[in-house]
Amino acid sequence: MSARWNNEIVDRLTAGAHRAIGATGAIAHIASAPGAFELPFVARTLIESGDVDAVVVLGAVIRGETTHYEIVSQGCAQGIMQVQIATGIPIGMGILTVENMNQALARSEPAGGHNVGEEATFAAIEMALLAGRTRASRPE
Repeated sequence: MSARWNNEIVDRLTAGAHRAIGATGAIAHIASAPGAFELPFVARTLIESGDVDAVVVLGAVIRGETTHYEIVSQGCAQGIMQVQIATGIPIGMGILTVENMNQALARSEPAGGHNVGEEATFAAIEMALLAGRTRASRPE
């Protein structure tokens, strides 16, 4: 799922996530939120549907002139961690928290470059596989 705020960067992260999904054969359900701060709620809603083994959240929080950056980035990260721990469903953290647009561009490069969306998707898939193996190995 992705935030619609800073969509130039988020579109690049989403392309990276789709590359990872294609490379692994995973199935994607697409959702979006107005911004990064709303992503934990959307993640929890998707998880509660019972249709997902993992979630990937994608967004970009770019520092500005006010404390808004700290509030959004910390709230988003803490919310995502709380949802992940409470539900037991892994969430790939593809939220950029950067100082400027150049840093955001460097972390959302097209195919073959550094792309946090792609990395977060591979991480979420790996953790979902780990959780599946762990559940399968528990005695009934």
